[in-house]
Amino acid sequence: MVFLQSHINIRTLKPKFEERFYGNKTWAIETTGVAFLTLKTFEYLQYFPECSDVTIVSVLRIEAEFAVTFTVLMAFNAVDHNGPDAEDAKSENLGERILLLLNCKEPLDTIELASELRVSHQVIVGAVKSLEARGNLIKTEQVSNKHLELTEEGKQIAIHGSHEAVLWRHVSDEGIPLSKLMTLPNAKIGFSKAMSVGWIKVDKKAGPEPIVYRKVDEIDDAVQRTLNLFSKMELDGISDQTKADLKKRKLIHEISQTTFRLSRGADFSTTLDKPETDLTAELLINDAWQKKQFKPYNFKALGAPPTRGYLHPLLQVRAEFRQIFLEMGFSEMPTNNYVESSFWNFDALFQPQQHPARDAQDTFFVSDPATQCEFPEEYLQRVKMVHSGGAFGSKGYQYDWKLEDARKNILRTHTTATSAKMLYKLAQEKPFKPAKYFSIDRVFRNETLDATHLAEFHQIEGVVAGVDLSLGHLIGVLHEFFHKLGLTQLRFKPAYNPYTEPSMEIFSYHPMLKKWVEVGNSGMFRPEVLLPMGLPENVSVIAWGLSLERPTMIKYGIDNIRDLFGPRVDLGMVASSPICHF
Repeated sequence: MVFLQSHINIRTLKPKFEERFYGNKTWAIETTGVAFLTLKTFEYLQYFPECSDVTIVSVLRIEAEFAVTFTVLMAFNAVDHNGPDAEDAKSENLGERILLLLNCKEPLDTIELASELRVSHQVIVGAVKSLEARGNLIKTEQVSNKHLELTEEGKQIAIHGSHEAVLWRHVSDEGIPLSKLMTLPNAKIGFSKAMSVGWIKVDKKAGPEPIVYRKVDEIDDAVQRTLNLFSKMELDGISDQTKADLKKRKLIHEISQTTFRLSRGADFSTTLDKPETDLTAELLINDAWQKKQFKPYNFKALGAPPTRGYLHPLLQVRAEFRQIFLEMGFSEMPTNNYVESSFWNFDALFQPQQHPARDAQDTFFVSDPATQCEFPEEYLQRVKMVHSGGAFGSKGYQYDWKLEDARKNILRTHTTATSAKMLYKLAQEKPFKPAKYFSIDRVFRNETLDATHLAEFHQIEGVVAGVDLSLGHLIGVLHEFFHKLGLTQLRFKPAYNPYTEPSMEIFSYHPMLKKWVEVGNSGMFRPEVLLPMGLPENVSVIAWGLSLERPTMIKYGIDNIRDLFGPRVDLGMVASSPICHF
């Protein structure tokens, strides 16, 4: 009401304010503060009879000046009423008013202060905490109490009436069909209560359906009347039985509340001098520090959280995969070559030069340097022979293999190019020694970006080279590998890869999706890949691969790959992800 009156005066006098306010602040306060002072004087005299007229005028002056000038400034857009400056002004103003009132009445309860000053209890507590931070200005005693309060349903009934009263008002003198009456909100409760107190009656023989009539001409809605007493905190005339009944109907509930009892401290003062927070050079030079009050250190305050790095979910899952490979005795391959020649990426893996995967629609070609010249010459000739005319028991592809196509540099489309290099290196070591390799690194495909595809992603690859390995060995290794990931239900489906035969797609049962989902690809390297390298004929190589992004998305509940990897990643998600899982 006070602020409304201030706004009305300001709107009425706005032309005068625009002309005179900034040059005559006192005139503005006195002109618009008359109604404010008149309204508040009687309230303070009632609540604080011990206060002298001078104290009451001081409190009112602080409140009136703040309310009026603050409202005027808001009207002229001079301050943001939700900004930090406004909040500081409100807090300081409230603190001064509390001190003035505490000077003439001790102790003060924060609940009573909130009621009298017409602000929320939380705001009062905030102001009290600010006063406490200034040293021994005030003393506080924490008090815990319980009181009854209206529930949301109780508040609605206090305004509109009880369910039974609302239902009774909908019953006309001619009656109303029961089915129509039951369409009202809370009709079942209202009907039951209205019948029990004898406000309505039902005639089941009046027609095809029961008709409800009024049994009394007037009602006394005791529930609404009682709840209004609760809202006014006038509980003296309410019996314990009535309170129990209202609790049972969930119209009131018990609230535990912590309040504070305020009293004057050893350094009590009715004025607030802002304490210094820093001992500056100026204060030391002029010895002014001796007359200043300094804000005490709060050693219990939480400091700013330290700036630190966070592990991206992809890195966390990558570390888990890497640990699994190491536990299984695998060695990590060097995969620091993002730029690879078409020879190692395609030709060494028996992928023909006219294959669609080698087109610009699927592969990123490098312009500088555009080609690569250094290849093992003898191995190069054997690869050319296998492709163009056939060798090692294979017919090959029977086409004109071109060195210029093999020399083209690309962004590698899979880490299997590194596997080919490692297998060639293994073949040069005599005698042959079985080996197990793995890699987890980025690959690049010229694909359309969508929720499940990126042009840059991660590939996980495992390779095992040994004597007389079979498809059974591959299935056994896959079961062991995925079991360590927590995937125990696997299925395999025949597939085609240019450089493996036989090949299998790997499926695992997803308990949340309740279906089988593809989790990887696998196979045994073809002789056309292994024999040109120089590996013995009885040596077989089994391999499998999968993306890093898909299991990470499943683990973290992410449905769009662009939210996991790329410029759209939410750094808050990265910061809040757990460091480890148990």
